[in-house]
Amino acid sequence: MQYLIYILVYPIIWLISILPFRLLYFFSDCIYILVYYVIGYRKKIVRENIALALPHLSEAERSQIEKKFFHHLCDTFLEMAKTLTISNKEIESRYKFTNFDVYLELEKKQKSIALVCAHYASYEWAVSMNLYIQHRGVGIYKRIRNKYFDKLVRDIRSRFKAHLVTTKSTIPTIRDNYLNKVLCVYGFASDQSPKLESTFHWGSFMGMEVPMHTGAEMLAKKYDMNVVFMQTRKVKRGYYEATFKLLSENTQEVPNYEITDRFMKLVEAQILEAPEYYLWTHKRWKHRRPNTN
Repeated sequence: MQYLIYILVYPIIWLISILPFRLLYFFSDCIYILVYYVIGYRKKIVRENIALALPHLSEAERSQIEKKFFHHLCDTFLEMAKTLTISNKEIESRYKFTNFDVYLELEKKQKSIALVCAHYASYEWAVSMNLYIQHRGVGIYKRIRNKYFDKLVRDIRSRFKAHLVTTKSTIPTIRDNYLNKVLCVYGFASDQSPKLESTFHWGSFMGMEVPMHTGAEMLAKKYDMNVVFMQTRKVKRGYYEATFKLLSENTQEVPNYEITDRFMKLVEAQILEAPEYYLWTHKRWKHRRPNTN
């Protein structure tokens, strides 16, 4: 059954990937109408999340953010499909780095790097940074149940020399690379909610006290990695800019969880600047402390 679904869907994904961008976004507009007005995909969750995180806005303002978010979500899905066939030249023109020298200075330290980012703007096209780096790029992702689509996602994200490892393989991979002196940059999208049983730290995010993912910080401390935040901004439809912000070099000297808190504050600032580009479909605040908002 998995293979049947795959062979039915793959031709559609491939056809989407070869569309010119003008047609791609026209198609995205059509999908938006279906997803938002007909299916109502996770609309209740999105609405609740925006109300929780942005209570200072009026209902009309939050409604506008909701609609803009679903437009962006459809764009993001199709842009991911586009990655299947997009050329290096095209993605270089659409995903730019404002201060790549900050990252390159970290490579000169001859230590591996933990790169943390949020599910914001175009986190899929961030893999294009592998076109410019010397360290081995390693992306951490959650395995998809359908093994054929899992391979497709790995193939798409590996087009730009990215090596993918599953969340379960992350620690052994980092340990082995550290022991073998293989310099890597590890990509962590660490803004979503962890499982309660694996929570070590609670912190403030959008005015609520919630559990935080601390894996990137703890692994950076254990394996002596520098930590940098990749902040992405949507310039206009189909065009993005990424800026690197150093979070820590001597991570072992920083008090526990301080790096994580710095990261989440930067994510919060991103959201407040343009909330429509955050991934609102996940239940990020489902485990918030009862004495908060």
